[in-house]
Amino acid sequence: MSEIRQLPLFQNQPASPEDLNRYTAFKYTVPLFQKHLIKEGKSQHTVNAFTSDLQLLAEHSGDDLAVGKYTTNMLNEFLDWLEHGRGVPCSRKSYARRVTTLKVFFKWLHQIGAIPHDPAKPVLQRSGPAPLAVILSSDEIRQALLAAREMRRGDEIDTRPEMLYRLILDTGIKKSEALALKPTDIDRSNPRHPMLAVRHKARNIYKERRIELDPDWVRLFDHYMSQYMPHETIFNCTARNLEYILTDVGEIAGIPTKLSFEMLRWTCAVRDIRAGLDEDFVRDKLGLSPVSWQETRSKIRKLIDLQAAQEVHV
Repeated sequence: MSEIRQLPLFQNQPASPEDLNRYTAFKYTVPLFQKHLIKEGKSQHTVNAFTSDLQLLAEHSGDDLAVGKYTTNMLNEFLDWLEHGRGVPCSRKSYARRVTTLKVFFKWLHQIGAIPHDPAKPVLQRSGPAPLAVILSSDEIRQALLAAREMRRGDEIDTRPEMLYRLILDTGIKKSEALALKPTDIDRSNPRHPMLAVRHKARNIYKERRIELDPDWVRLFDHYMSQYMPHETIFNCTARNLEYILTDVGEIAGIPTKLSFEMLRWTCAVRDIRAGLDEDFVRDKLGLSPVSWQETRSKIRKLIDLQAAQEVHV
C-alpha cells in the first residue's frame, strides 16, 4: 500500500489529470501530481520532499489560487520569501530542490494541457553559497532607536515604531509571530521579569516558547496600547505596514541597507551570542529546531567574526 504523503482531501476533487485546467485550485492538483511522480518512478523521499515544497507554495500564495494565475514573478517572490521573509533558514541545497519542484510541477501542468504557459520555465537556478545576512552595528542600533523615538503621528510622538523596533531586536521573533501576538501573550506576573509567550509551528505542531522582556519595553507597550487601542491582536495593521515602519526607521537613521524583520532577527541572534548566552538558549529563543540551528549557528559565527573585524578597523 502506498505511503503517499498527501494534502487533505477535498470534496469534488478532480479524479484524473484530464479534469485539470487553468481554473483548477492549486490544492486539487497536488494529489494527482504525487501519483504522477510515483508513476514516473520517483522515490518516496522525493515525493515527500516535493509535496513539502508545494505546501510552502500554498502557504505563501494560498491553496485556493487557480493554477493558471501563477506567474514567473509570483514564483520568484515565493523563492525570495523562502530565503528572506519566512524566518527559517533556507540552505542552498533546499533552495535548489525547491526550484526543481516548481519546474517539475508546472512543466507537468503545462504538458497535460492544464495551463497554457509554464511560469516556472524562466525561473533561474542559482549556485554558490548563500550570502550572509546584513546586521546592524552597535552604532546603527542606537541610531535606529533614536530615529524611532522621534517619529510622530500628527502632533504626537508615535509610540509604535519604537515599540516594534525594540520588540523584534530584543526577542528575535518572526514577522508572522509578531502579527499573531495578543495583549494576553505578555505575562506580567513578575514585574521585574515580564515574559512574552510566542506560539510557533514546528512539524505541524504548535508549540509555545517564552522570552523575557525588558520591563522598560512593557511600559512603552502600555503607552502604545493607549495610543492605538487595538482590539484582538497587538498590531492592528497589515504586515506590509509594519515593514514600511521599519523601512522608515532605517531611512531616518541613515542606515544604508533596508531595515527589516529579518535583519533585526539576525542582529538579535548575534548580540545574544556575543553577550555570552548559551547557544541552546538562543536556539530556543529563535524557535529553531536542532537541525535548522546547525546552519544558523555557522552563519552567526561568521557574522560575529565579520563584525569584530569591522570594529577593529573603525
